[in-house]
Amino acid sequence: MSSSTDPKIRAAWCSVAVSLIALGMKYAAWRVTDSIALYSDAIETIINVVSAVAGLWALRVASLPPDHNHTYGHYKAEYLSAVAEGVLVVITAITIAHEAWIGFQHMHAPQDSWLGIALNGGAGVLNLVWGLFLLRMGRARHSPALVASGHHVLSDVWTSAVLITGFVLIPLTGFLWLDPLLAALIAVNVLRTGWEMMRTSIAGLMDEAPNSETLGEIRSIISHTATGAMEAHDIRARIVGAMTFIEFHLVVPGAMSVEEAHHICDRVEEGLRAGLGDALINIHVEPERKAKHTGVLVLP
Repeated sequence: MSSSTDPKIRAAWCSVAVSLIALGMKYAAWRVTDSIALYSDAIETIINVVSAVAGLWALRVASLPPDHNHTYGHYKAEYLSAVAEGVLVVITAITIAHEAWIGFQHMHAPQDSWLGIALNGGAGVLNLVWGLFLLRMGRARHSPALVASGHHVLSDVWTSAVLITGFVLIPLTGFLWLDPLLAALIAVNVLRTGWEMMRTSIAGLMDEAPNSETLGEIRSIISHTATGAMEAHDIRARIVGAMTFIEFHLVVPGAMSVEEAHHICDRVEEGLRAGLGDALINIHVEPERKAKHTGVLVLP
């Protein structure tokens, strides 16, 4: 599939456009209010734009076919993008915290608060719709880059929601310290999001094993599709972007022909790809004397 027709890459292009629109609205909200909190929110959205561009680059690289230097493909480019995005988010949190500290030292009343709230709220609604779409598509297509972008966009939504709720209170109560306090809360939320993004992406780069549900599904598929074999053991799996890598030993009767064993392997591979999507599978066939009686028993 070419990059121009890949739904993930089209979604990444749309992310760039959405983040630019949201940035324009939040920048306008800050300019009309001169609010530290809204300024902090606009800074975070700048990182959204940078992250959207990085995600687009990662998806384009990840879509490249294997070559002589990358025989397993380029799927990990998505994790690199997500780690870089997490680092940018942490830097953003530090910048926002600094602005909040300055705000506490030089408090002032925001100007034209209701117009600023309307502009910021509009950007929040736009991000909510787009963030949910990115999460749904990223999970459906096993894309770490889209999932990371979706979480980042939604963190911006929750930030905006809390900010607007608190910001409404400033003209009503006259508590000027609410403005820098909201900026400080934004910094904490951004820092939490960045740490979670980096933790998840680093786990992918380190080839962390899939969750127990996925491993259970792999074992169940092998058990039901390897009819004619005896057991499967030493099952290992890892997920890199949209590709699942699986390897295991399959024990067959010693008298079974190579062709029969090959047919069993083909059937198992078809079942795994039907259940998990794109997968690179390596099966090592062994005679029955190699059985360990500790793996997956094949159902008759």
